Amino acid sequence: MLNVNHNLKIVRASAWYDLAATAAFMTPWSASLCLQGFAALSAALGLDRPVPVLGVSEMLFVNLLGSVVIVWSLWRLRHPSRLVGLYDVLARGLFALWQIYAVAKGASFLILGFTFMEVAFAIAQSLPVSSAERGRDRSGGSRGEHVTN
Repeated sequence: MLNVNHNLKIVRASAWYDLAATAAFMTPWSASLCLQGFAALSAALGLDRPVPVLGVSEMLFVNLLGSVVIVWSLWRLRHPSRLVGLYDVLARGLFALWQIYAVAKGASFLILGFTFMEVAFAIAQSLPVSSAERGRDRSGGSRGEHVTN
């Protein structure tokens, strides 16, 4: 079992990972460069499934996703809590589900690298917290209130 402080470190680490993994998807220009990099990696690895070139409408959804994930990451960094981590577990489960679905339908195998991280952080954040500390955090708050540094 984890103590509350260790759980909050995992919540913050998952937020930092999300910032690093999705920042490039916030704008059409950076997302295009990122996708070109993925295409080059896919080609270098000899993967059968190419990374697609996106049209304006598809790029809009990539940018919206990148923007929402960045805001969610900043929230988790500023207000980490057990409850926020559990909401993130739900989001990661949904992301992993749709990533696996996309790969099953022919999307690039590179997506599975992201899927691995989604599942790893979902498991880490859902580990039980010791019952003696459950419901409280370092600030003396209770049941999901945020902790400040």
